[in-house]
Formats: sequence, structure tokens, C-alpha cells
Amino acid sequence: MASSRAFALLLLFCALASSCEVAFSYFPVPPATKEDFLGCLVKEIPPRLLYAKSSPAFPAVLGQTIRNSRWSSADSVKPLYIITPTNASHIQSAVLCGRRNGVRIRVRSGGHDYEGLSYRSLQPENFAVVDLNLMRSVWVDGKARTAWVNSGAQLGELYYAISKASSTLAFPAGVCPTIGVGGNLAGGGFGMLLRKFGIAAENVVDVKVVDANGKLLDKSSMSADHFWAVRGGGGESFGIVVSWQVKLQPVPPTVTIFKIAKAVSEGVVDIVNKWQSVAPQLPADLMIRVIAMGSKATFEAMYLGTCKTLTPLMQSKFPELGMNASHCNEMSWIESIPFIHLGKKDSVEDDLLNRNNNFKPFAEYKSDYVYQPFPKTVWEQIFNTWLVKPGAGIMIFDPYGAAISATPEAATPFPHRKGVLFNIQYVNYWFAPEAGAAPLSWSKDMYNYMEPYVSKNPRQAYANYRDIDLGRNEVVDDVSTYSSGKVWGQKYFKDNYERLALTKGKIDPTDYFRNEQSIPPLIQKY
Repeated sequence: MASSRAFALLLLFCALASSCEVAFSYFPVPPATKEDFLGCLVKEIPPRLLYAKSSPAFPAVLGQTIRNSRWSSADSVKPLYIITPTNASHIQSAVLCGRRNGVRIRVRSGGHDYEGLSYRSLQPENFAVVDLNLMRSVWVDGKARTAWVNSGAQLGELYYAISKASSTLAFPAGVCPTIGVGGNLAGGGFGMLLRKFGIAAENVVDVKVVDANGKLLDKSSMSADHFWAVRGGGGESFGIVVSWQVKLQPVPPTVTIFKIAKAVSEGVVDIVNKWQSVAPQLPADLMIRVIAMGSKATFEAMYLGTCKTLTPLMQSKFPELGMNASHCNEMSWIESIPFIHLGKKDSVEDDLLNRNNNFKPFAEYKSDYVYQPFPKTVWEQIFNTWLVKPGAGIMIFDPYGAAISATPEAATPFPHRKGVLFNIQYVNYWFAPEAGAAPLSWSKDMYNYMEPYVSKNPRQAYANYRDIDLGRNEVVDDVSTYSSGKVWGQKYFKDNYERLALTKGKIDPTDYFRNEQSIPPLIQKY
């Protein structure tokens, strides 16, 4: 039972956010009825792609990519309609019809939005969801080392298409194959290649975005600020990104993976205490993250090279872990995706192309950034007390350094760069609504305990690990206020929040496209 729970947890931490973004133009939105909105839609979009709340198919379409069962409850405010476009013109029509008829739009790609804000509202509101599930094509140009990918594709589909074009090209995005491309890239996106090639968003070279005027923009026709904002500024603010052109990165024919578990009785506290200083300083070709659950931790690594080279490197740089050649698993980069995800490399197609993920627990997530090594006593408390409490979840530690830390903070909206030792993700889950009290209490108390040891002023968080407890927008005169957004916005984006808000003010000054944690518009006065 414990092993199945551990397996479930390891599946659950795959994350990253769904939802793309939506921009706005300047003409006013007249009051109208939902019937007017539907009448507008059916003039431009085939009815088979539209689902009203009263439709028998509506619950299945809404629920098919809800990954967190907390947001399937009757308490969640659901959309009036779901639109499932198959091309950019359908998205353009949805945006214009929504604008003209007073129906707001939210956008969902993979459904991993931790707070579900891409498909639900926290307060009564007339809104529709543009669900990009049917727009998942990938076009790879191996010679140019680029690919175009639709926002509705899952990361696994992108990775698989790349592997079919070349066995020595890769893309540095999230670990979990079921994450939607649109959400992952919109919020930054990182995985096992973060130390070598940085975040996914900084490897985006062009986009196709539908703005609220119904225009299809690309990098050449949008402002520099707008292009900057869509690559890491989070979803639901800057336009519905239809597709992304990404730069593919070279990887060797063979990569090496190891997973080494250590318990408290085997000295895990001393080992992880050493890891926090060593891992951020290792060569960029080596990434060693830690997944801590109960009184154990698994040191999970990817090395861009062979076991023959990795083994002496580990024995020199991190002998405390006790890694040797028997721990090596050599494979291609594409085989490493299911191996890291599920522990097997012989199921590439099944794992990467599977869109029928039935693992949908109730879940809670939080995140932190760490700039100073923890005192050893903190690690002792984590393993000996916190992770063995009733309702305890898991903690995932991703080391930074190398490429991700070398990029300037203002280069993209994602600001967690120089000086970061590692990121923490706190993950907890349960399988019945009434079983949430202990996990939710643990998550809150664990987060509070960690406050003295993590980043400060602001206490930073990762935008793709969306956390509504950090704050939510206040709406005054039908516009989200800059000051309320600043409470949570600086935690995700630091000083980049102001530039994001100024950009929002230029392309969506009346804040038509919004959710509880979308960027509010800041209008610059001259």
C-alpha cells in the first residue's frame, strides 16, 4: 500500500500549469445575454465543437483534463460554454464573440493548473472556456533545430515528435508528459535539462497569438514587451497563444539516469545536507534532484553522457551519495522521459502519447526558493518530524545553478536566477473529499515552518505552481487592481511584475481577460 501511495505521489508532482493567455482591444463590451454569445459562436464555429452547460456531454468535456479533483466539486463556478477549436479562426471568433456579448473567456491546454483557474472561477461570473485539447499538432524541422507546437499538445507529444526527427535533439520543458505545452511555456517551464539549457520559455523563438481584435499576431507583428510577457508571464493575461516555435537543443546519443534511495538510517540527513551545496555547483551536464517522502529521499539524476564518465565525476564531487556503476541506467534522451516518470524506458509511445490519465486525486501544492543552505537541524526536522506526520506529503528539491542561474532576471518574466540554490515543491494528495483535513493542515504548517529558511522580501514562488493562498486580485470598477496583484505578483515575478502590468495596460487596459491571479493592467501616465 505504501509503495502504491509513493508511486501515486511521484505521478502527482508532475506539473505545471495549463492555460494560455488572452489579450484585449479597446472597444467597450455591451451587456448581452448568453444566448447572444451562442448565436455569435455558431455563425463561425461548427456546433460539434461547442458544449453548453446544459449539454449531456458537457460534464465529460469539462472533466476530461481536470487533474485536481478538488475543482470538480459542485462549489466550483463552471463555464457557461466550452469551445474546442480546431484552428486559429475558431479562437479568433470565440474571442470576438465573448468581447461583444459580455462573456469572459478562460483558456485551458493540459488542465494541470494547480488552482483550476483555467476552467473555473472563484466567484459567480459568466465565462466560457476555450479548451485547446484538439489543437495539438507538432511540426519539427530537424535541420533548423526548431519545432512549431500547438498549445493543446502535451509535452509528451512534443518530445515524441522531436525524437522521430532526431535522436540527438531535445527540448528543456517539464518532467510530466501529460502537461499541456501552452501552460508550461506560459509560466516558464523547467525539467531535468534546466541546468543545461534553462527554462522552456527562454527557448521560445516565435509565437502565434490571437489578440482581442481577432488578429493573429507573431513576433514580427507584436511589441517587444508583448513577446517578452507571453514567455513566462503566466496564463490568462496577454493573448491566446495558438502555437509556439521553440529552439531544440543538442543532446548526446546516450544519457545516464540514476535513482538512489537513502533512508534516515542510512544517513540521508547528512547526504542531503551535502547535496544542497554540491548540486548547484555541479557541471551543467548533471542534474540531481531530490524527492523526499517519509523518512527517505530519492536522489534522481540525469547526466548528458555515459556511465563511464559520470561515475568518476560523482565519486569526485559527491562521494557521500555512494554512487557507482551499478546505479547507472544508460539510454537515449527520449527513453529517459518515461524512465524518470514511471521507472521504465520500454514504454515510450504508451507513456508519451497517452491522453487518458485517470490519476485525479484531491491535491494541494506550494513552492519556495532557497538562497542559503539549510542548517543541518532543519533537515533533521524535515525527515524526522515533518515528513512522518499524519497527512504528510512529499517535498521535491530541484537544484539550480549553471544555465538557469546565468540568465539575467529581466530577460524573461521568470526571475528566479542568480543565487538560487534550489526550488522546493510541496505536494500533498488524498482520495476522498472528507480526507483532506490532515493533508491541508500539514501543507499549511510545513509552509509556515519553512519561512525562516527560504527567500524573503518577497518570499518567492513559481508561477506554474499556482497557489491562491499567496493572494488574489481585487476588482474595482470592473478592473483588477495593481496593488492587489502586487501581493502575489511579486512573489512569482519579483521586479518583473511591474513590467508585466505595464504591458497588460497597453494591450488589455480594461482587463477583459482575467482570472483571480492574472496580471492587472497598469496604465502609464505621461
